[in-house]
Amino acid sequence: MESLPIRFQEHVQLQALGINPASIGFNTLTMESDKFICVREKVGEQHQVVIIDMNDPSNLVRRPISAESAIMNPVAKVIALKAGRQLQIFNIELKAKIKAYSMPEDVVFWKWVSLTVVGLITERSVYHWSMEGDSGPVKVFDRHANLNGAQIINYRVSSDEKWMLVVGISAVDSRVVGNMQLYSKEKGVSQALEGHAAAFAELKLDPAAPAGMANKLFTFAVRGPAGAKLHIVEIDHKEGTPIFQKKAVDVFFPPEAGADFPVAMQVSKKYDVIFMVTKFGFIHLYDLESGACIFMNRISGDTIFVTAELEATSGIIGVNRKGQVLSVSVEEDNIIPYIMRNLSNPELAFRLATRTGLPGADNLVLERFNQLLNMGNFAEAAKVAATSPRGILRTPQTIERFKLVPVAQGQMSPILQYFGILLEKGELNKFESLELAKPVLQQGRKQLLEKWLKEDKLECSEELGDIVKQVDTTLALSVYLRANVPNKVIACFGETGQYSKIILYAKKVGYQPDYVTLLQFILRVDPEKGAEFATLLISDENGPLLPLEQIVDVFVGLNMVQQATSFLLDALKENKPEQGGLQTRLLEMNLLHAPQVADAILGNEMFSHYDRAYIAGLCEKAGLYQRALEHYTDIYDIKRAIVNTQLLTPEWTIAFFGRLSIDQSLECLKEMLTNNIRQNLQIVVQVATKYSEQLGAANLINLFEAHKTSEGLYYYLGSIVNISQDPEVHFKYIQAATRSGQMKEVERICRDSNFYDAERVKTFLKESKLQDQLPLIIVCDRFNFVHDLVLHLYQNSMYQYIEVYVQKVNPARTPQVIGGLLDVDCDEAVIKNLLASVRGPVPVDELVEETEKRNRLKLILPWLEMKIKEGAMDTPLFNAIAKIYIDTNNNAEYFLKENKFYDALVVGKYCEKRDPYLAFIAYQRGQCDKELIEITNENSMFKHQARYLVTRRDADLWNYALRPDNPYRRSVIDQVVGTALPETQDPEDVSITVKAFMAAELPNELIELLEKLVLEGTTFSDNRNLQNLLILTAIKADRTRVMDYITRLENFDAPDIANIAVGSDLFEEAFFIYKKYDQHVNGISVLISNIGDLDRAYEFAERVDTSEVWSKLAKAQLDTLRFKEAVDSYIKAADSSNYMEVIQTAQTTDKFEELIRYLQMAKKTVRQPVVESELIFAYAKTNRIADLEEVISSPNIAEIAVVGEKCFDEKLYEAAKLLFSSVSNWARLASTLIYLGEHQAAVDCARKANATKVWKEVNAACIANGEFRLAQICALNLIIHAEELEVIVKLYEARGYFDELIQLIESGLGLERAHMGMFTELAIVYSKYRPDRLMEHLRLFWQRINIPKVIRACEVAHLWSELVFLYTHYDEFDNAALSIMAHPADAWDHIAFKDIIVKVSNLEIYFKALRFYLENNPLLMNDLLVVLTPRIDHTRVVQMFQKTNNLPLIKPYLISVQQSNNQAVNTAFNDLLIEEEDYKSLRDSIDNFDHFDAISLAQRLEKHELMEFRRIAAHLYKRNKRWRQSINISKKDKVFKDAMEAAAESHDPELAEELLKYFIEIDRKDCFAACLYNCYEMLRPDVVLEYAWRFRLNDFAMPYMIQVLREYTTKIDVLEKANAERSLKEVEKEKQETPIMGPGSLGNPLMLTYGGAVGVVSGMQQQMPPMPGMQQGPPGMGMMGSQQGGYMMGAGGMAMMPPQGF
Repeated sequence: MESLPIRFQEHVQLQALGINPASIGFNTLTMESDKFICVREKVGEQHQVVIIDMNDPSNLVRRPISAESAIMNPVAKVIALKAGRQLQIFNIELKAKIKAYSMPEDVVFWKWVSLTVVGLITERSVYHWSMEGDSGPVKVFDRHANLNGAQIINYRVSSDEKWMLVVGISAVDSRVVGNMQLYSKEKGVSQALEGHAAAFAELKLDPAAPAGMANKLFTFAVRGPAGAKLHIVEIDHKEGTPIFQKKAVDVFFPPEAGADFPVAMQVSKKYDVIFMVTKFGFIHLYDLESGACIFMNRISGDTIFVTAELEATSGIIGVNRKGQVLSVSVEEDNIIPYIMRNLSNPELAFRLATRTGLPGADNLVLERFNQLLNMGNFAEAAKVAATSPRGILRTPQTIERFKLVPVAQGQMSPILQYFGILLEKGELNKFESLELAKPVLQQGRKQLLEKWLKEDKLECSEELGDIVKQVDTTLALSVYLRANVPNKVIACFGETGQYSKIILYAKKVGYQPDYVTLLQFILRVDPEKGAEFATLLISDENGPLLPLEQIVDVFVGLNMVQQATSFLLDALKENKPEQGGLQTRLLEMNLLHAPQVADAILGNEMFSHYDRAYIAGLCEKAGLYQRALEHYTDIYDIKRAIVNTQLLTPEWTIAFFGRLSIDQSLECLKEMLTNNIRQNLQIVVQVATKYSEQLGAANLINLFEAHKTSEGLYYYLGSIVNISQDPEVHFKYIQAATRSGQMKEVERICRDSNFYDAERVKTFLKESKLQDQLPLIIVCDRFNFVHDLVLHLYQNSMYQYIEVYVQKVNPARTPQVIGGLLDVDCDEAVIKNLLASVRGPVPVDELVEETEKRNRLKLILPWLEMKIKEGAMDTPLFNAIAKIYIDTNNNAEYFLKENKFYDALVVGKYCEKRDPYLAFIAYQRGQCDKELIEITNENSMFKHQARYLVTRRDADLWNYALRPDNPYRRSVIDQVVGTALPETQDPEDVSITVKAFMAAELPNELIELLEKLVLEGTTFSDNRNLQNLLILTAIKADRTRVMDYITRLENFDAPDIANIAVGSDLFEEAFFIYKKYDQHVNGISVLISNIGDLDRAYEFAERVDTSEVWSKLAKAQLDTLRFKEAVDSYIKAADSSNYMEVIQTAQTTDKFEELIRYLQMAKKTVRQPVVESELIFAYAKTNRIADLEEVISSPNIAEIAVVGEKCFDEKLYEAAKLLFSSVSNWARLASTLIYLGEHQAAVDCARKANATKVWKEVNAACIANGEFRLAQICALNLIIHAEELEVIVKLYEARGYFDELIQLIESGLGLERAHMGMFTELAIVYSKYRPDRLMEHLRLFWQRINIPKVIRACEVAHLWSELVFLYTHYDEFDNAALSIMAHPADAWDHIAFKDIIVKVSNLEIYFKALRFYLENNPLLMNDLLVVLTPRIDHTRVVQMFQKTNNLPLIKPYLISVQQSNNQAVNTAFNDLLIEEEDYKSLRDSIDNFDHFDAISLAQRLEKHELMEFRRIAAHLYKRNKRWRQSINISKKDKVFKDAMEAAAESHDPELAEELLKYFIEIDRKDCFAACLYNCYEMLRPDVVLEYAWRFRLNDFAMPYMIQVLREYTTKIDVLEKANAERSLKEVEKEKQETPIMGPGSLGNPLMLTYGGAVGVVSGMQQQMPPMPGMQQGPPGMGMMGSQQGGYMMGAGGMAMMPPQGF
């Protein structure tokens, strides 16, 4: 097949993605770029916008947007929407509106003209609207008249936005005419053109010209009556660029495409090729420079209505009417050969290849170059070489050829012309850059090189950097950086002092320099920069670049302790556990040499993972006791250090105890008090105070008491007593303060503390016999020990303290003191004087209680009267006087009535047993209600009680008095009715009393009360409320009196009483009230609703004869289903308001004739749709079709559609047919016609309705009646909806119409809206009923079916070949392979199976396939293994075939995969070779592939019957360093060469000597000599000499001895020379050495004790290499001189002793 110059590809099928075919068109689908396609769809009743991301086309984005147009931004997920004149721009990802604007005129076309600007075209103008900022659309220019009436199909803007183009088409004389408007923004003018498609482009006519020197072109195509042309013209010519000659070329259209015309055009920026698409789907390719046609062919049978640039390949992408997304691109490898072969246009091929770098014209370019060079046209030859495609001529050979060209006088050399062209064109390659840099640098024009580097004109390389470095290191660094030469970049960084950039660069390029050497170099040059560099090494974000230990070793090796400390502090700041050793090293270093630095480090608490015990000991030795204590954990160490409190700060010492346990703290405190109590007491008290709660007050008290330090105990307890709640602490503190004479503290604690044991303290104070009894008084007063206090003071004759107590301490305790004095028979005069002397507040009630219970109340009368004279108004004071007056009968009644200050309840209680009347007076004055009720009930004082109840007016009191369980209630009621209430004239008293009786539920008593007030001619007789109450009470309590009351009384509320009577079932009384007061409507309501006598109601209505009464009666008749009477009553009342209920009742009772009468009456007054609708329905129910037609033909407001539905539901199909016809309800009319058997008419109506539901209904009816032709018409309108297809299929299948179903779906495949579901269901139906046709269907339409669904159908139908086909095309290769293996008879084909098996993802299937082939096709096994080799597990394959003993079957496979050096493969292959006795192949196998169990194989082979295999065993033992076993095998087989080689390789003198002795024993002198040669280095000369002398083998051993003697002589000569040179150097060094005891040396530390000594010596050893022939000794060892008997150079040096036997 001929190679085409284009690459054609279908990216996606929109219909396969679920896009409605009707939505694929110019007006509904937009594509602004190759990134997104935007489609407007209508799904059901909802409008949607579908966005297809071409990078992920299967993931559709649907948004419910009802816009007229939608266009996606070319690159971002931003959408512009247009609805009418409203424009909006939304960001879909952010779900935010970016901009909105309302246009003043309609937008007929719009398009994204850049990433941020939308072009808008209206009927008159063109606008640009930017999505940035807040501005609205900006008018750019007005439309030309030539576009009037044209459909705008495109709008384009040039890349520099200086030129705009509007394209429109219109129909003229049966052809499509294209009109364009070209507008210049700079000039502000427009030009009208005829054309259908156009594009802007840029072209570099001279490929060697610099960037930016391109010609701006405009190309357009037009087809007119005279033919078709493609025009290419230049716009905006730029000075300095060649003039482009206008091109106009013919465009060919085939004869069958007479009506075809261009619809789209794109210019490839990469290839300078014009892509032109026509309406009939043809693609044309033209060269932009020459206009030559390159290619033309048809790519689509449908119109491609929208196109865009395909950026990935610089091609064109578009969408056709079928929804195919197609693209055409230039095929780089084919287009140039195609032009040369098919077009025979080498000039076009040459120009296109040199301009775009396309392959295929290399020979042509080379010939052109050689031709120009031979002609002497060096300038053109340089251009050809510089612009050669892919740089095929830009080689060192070309440069050399230009160099060899002779240069004429005064002319520029060709090589300089060549370089000049290259510099103008772009970048020079490696060879060109080197050749240009050498002369430039030799001339000292470094600035030119810098300029070219900045402009990226040169290709940087290591060689170029080496050249530049000789002149400028910084510039060389720039070259190395660009050339990516890491080692030299880092070297330049170091030389220029840019140390910080080393790590960044190494990390960036992935280079690993020798950081140790770099660090040593930088530290020697600049220690500060070195420390910074070390920090950078360990602070890399991906982890340290160098281990910390190595960095520290470098610091210490250079004796930089201070820098090492600074570095480690920064490096170890994260305090990681794995850094514990370095933390210890850092602290040890500073504790030995700078304790203050170590103290600061420890004080900052930076580290926590070092050896704490070791560091603690060092701290104590350094005198840092605080740091030592912080690190000690053993109590003995802590006690030893803690006693040095003079060297510790008190604050820290106190805080330190917070870290110790309770036992440790107590031990330390004890140690401190024991060692130096005077020095440590204060700090011990402070510690005890702070940690009292933790250590326990009891423990601390015992501690202080054990050391007999009362002072310490006092101060300790004094600091905690105010916050402690421990009774023991408070008591001990009182004890300590008392013993210390701190009486003020004793008084304070006794007064303020609430936690001491009062009894204990009281006892202690009494026993202490204090001079001042105030603490005891305070305790007794607070804890109510007053009686004990009085007895103690009285018995000890401390009378003055009694007076002090009541006068100054607590006068409120006077009653208890008086009681106590009375108990000890104190003189009354003393008591009265004491009482009179008290000036503070004395609680009178307590005083009265104390004296009263001792019958000495009169004792305080003078004091009471004195208090009253002083103006005291205390209630207890007057209570006491009242009691005294009552007891002495001193005008008590007057006092109780007039005095207002005593407590009535207290005094009343006091009087109850003495005089009940006085108690009544006291209770009445104090309103002690319940007590008053009780005293009057007990003493039969009912009249007093009744009067009190009436005047008191208290509802709660009434409830209490009238409670049912009150045995005195009747007596009280009699006094109220007979005495108390008639005496009152206050209505409020009456009201409260009546309410009380009602609340007490005493209706009879209430009636008795009300009759006395209302019927007996009192002032309350005409009271409306009392009359109402009387009637209501009678209704409730005695209904027989109601009729009498309503007859006699006139001033009551009749309506309310009547309603209550109705509620109480007194209907006749209620009816009487309504009649008496002429309330007819309520009266008939009672007759109807309550009495239920419609006949009386009818008589009452006739007598009254009002419309309201008739309406009430009609409603009642309607409710009782007296429909005819109800209609008559409604007509008499002329009431049509209840038409809804009348209609419902008529429908319930089927009384449509009477309903017609009512509705005819109602129609006159009520204009409601329901009235006329029900009238029509009533006509239908009574079969009055003529009346029905008359109603619907005349003006009406009836709901005919609703009535039609009712008639349809009632099976009144003739009436329904008339009704549905009148409102053109084709859907329901179709359903009605089905029931009437008119199927053809039903189909016609369904076509008019065009609704899915109707089609389904008519389809089902036609199928049921065997009308398959009509059923297919209906079904074709259903199956285009995917959701209905399955229902139709089930319907046909359920009735057994399989052929009709297949015919239906096959017919549907030709529809324009055929979808995936139809192809899928047809495949499923084929699988069930026509399996022979399934494979053909699948091969044709596999891309348009739902493969998973068909797969399930094929599985059910056991169609295995079809199942494999589907699995393969669905990329389910695992299932395809499994299906083939499960059903090989139907589905297996070796070639197809190989293609499938390599694509499976589950590796287990490989092994199933191997087992399958092993069982069914073993001869094809190796062919299968060939394709499985790259992915299969070779070990498992070998194991599988070993288990089945089929390993020889796969020998070719084993040979092919042995290159992987797999152990299982090697082992299996070796076993196979052993079995075949192929020792040569086996030897090659074990030599080339060593991954197997060599020892096991050797053990197996050493017992083999063939010698060659035993040799292989020896060889294996030798390779695994089992020399003795290898030699033994060789000895047995007498293969002495192998034995000698094994002994030589072992380097074991013992083996070599044993083998030598063996050869002597078997008398093989030749082997003896050969062994001396092969094992020369292992054999000791004395042993060889001994064997030669003993066994007379001197002649055979002599060559060996000569060689040994020569070797030793040479070594001695070398040593003598080296020793002489060393001695000379030592003499010179001694002359230069300073004295050992130099000035100031006594003050320096010894080397052995100096911490940095190791580093110094180590550094010396690193700098001083060992002498030849000497080994380097261990660190710290110097030279020790020579020893007798040989040369001993240092402790670790080489000892050169004479050989044994000399």
